[in-house]
Amino acid sequence: MDLCLASRFRPAELPLLHRQCDAPVSLRRRTPMTITARKWTAIEGVSDEMNAIASQNLDFAPSRRRVRSAFKQAQQQLDHCLFKMAPSGIRENEWYEKNSKGLEIFCKSWLPKPGVRIKGALCFCHGYGDTCTFFFEGIAKHIAASGYGVYAVDHPGFGLSEGLHGYIPSFDDIADNVIEQYTKIKVRPEVIGLPCFILGQSMGGAVALKVHLKKPHDWNGVVLVAPMCKIAEDVTPPEAMIKVITLLSKVMPKAKLVPQKDLAELAFRELKKRKMASYNVICYSDPVRLKTAVELLKTTKFIESQVDKVSSPLLILHGAADKVTDPLVSQFLYEKASSKDKTLKLYDEGYHCILEGEPDDRIFTVLNDIITWLDSRCSLK
Repeated sequence: MDLCLASRFRPAELPLLHRQCDAPVSLRRRTPMTITARKWTAIEGVSDEMNAIASQNLDFAPSRRRVRSAFKQAQQQLDHCLFKMAPSGIRENEWYEKNSKGLEIFCKSWLPKPGVRIKGALCFCHGYGDTCTFFFEGIAKHIAASGYGVYAVDHPGFGLSEGLHGYIPSFDDIADNVIEQYTKIKVRPEVIGLPCFILGQSMGGAVALKVHLKKPHDWNGVVLVAPMCKIAEDVTPPEAMIKVITLLSKVMPKAKLVPQKDLAELAFRELKKRKMASYNVICYSDPVRLKTAVELLKTTKFIESQVDKVSSPLLILHGAADKVTDPLVSQFLYEKASSKDKTLKLYDEGYHCILEGEPDDRIFTVLNDIITWLDSRCSLK
């Protein structure tokens, strides 16, 4: 689960990110109007000891890893359909890879239970602020049970990977790291020679598109869930404001912006599931760092200018009532992409987190739509 980062600036304030990117404000706590402090709001139903662990500074990977370890069991026991209805027998593996920048990158795989034929590989790109070790755990298990090797990495600076938390000095580095890690994964014995697909959610959709544009022939298909791929015209920042942010980012790139309102209500349709998001204890929920904001804006502009070069088989899934990323932008991508094989699915009344925050039946409908699409492409191989 991730919320989308915004792409709107308000001239009367220190620039804010409002829509079209993954939201900087936590679903589990509010951040005061400051660019430095991290204020923790205790999770209901969790002991004081656990809250003390979760409230520590998460700027660097060792602390994020300690917090995740402490909360891992509690997360898996949440009363959410992705966890309580997770298939049994899925083989999980976690490891770290040192990337070409010298950073330790967290990797994880989910394979079908022994004896189930693997049809292909699905490689995941998480969204802004997020990690592959929370809600995606349940998503991955359901897809793996259908016969896929599912793989995920935490982007540098997010989740359990090394790097300053929430800091994206270069979006190309994010995409290049994905290419680097998944190039290794594609030759693993269990999936070598099989169809390989990339799945991107929210900002991860921009990552997946950037990866595809860099390596257009490396994937058998691209799946995008509520992707961040274009700034809607009605929220495009003034050019003068973009110049100010760009200049500031050169002086203090790691500084954080003033956050705007909590977008939780816009992302999760069901209140019960919205409250569970507070257990995503290693998500980046502070104000967006200046350089990160600039990189995300640059990336959406780049993707918009290159959208006609998107040529891979394409599945786009979006909640029709999403107020975080605009479903009309997914319509734009669908219409402009040069892919001969492309599908757009809009889900009535669906919010941003269609794989995590919707009623149970809707979540499984979206999951089944993904699996059916993958199956139809694998059967051709």
